[in-house]
Amino acid sequence: MDDPLNEQDTIQEFEAALLKQLSQEKYVFRLFVAGCSPKSLQAIENIKSICEKYLAGRYQLEVIDIYQQPILAKDGQIVAAPTLVKELPLPMRKLIGSFADADHVLVGLDLHIEKR
Repeated sequence: MDDPLNEQDTIQEFEAALLKQLSQEKYVFRLFVAGCSPKSLQAIENIKSICEKYLAGRYQLEVIDIYQQPILAKDGQIVAAPTLVKELPLPMRKLIGSFADADHVLVGLDLHIEKR
């Protein structure tokens, strides 16, 4: 006969292990901006702030100016700037905007992070 308490313990252990694994994942982002415009500078500041708050020591952020490196924007199918691309861990996600709303960024990029 199945023991419902034992099954619940197993589920909780699995969820705890999954949260631990997710909290150790490395994140790779590419932020596509259009020059040094105020929107671009604000997007860079916002993303750096979010990454430091929720992913400190576990992320890599590459900022790409689409005016300086248009081929990277074309290859990445970037149609607007600023655009943030989460390359790793999979699945890849893209988010466009100023990134001022941290909750929106976390959900939009499918980041499973406990808020501090």
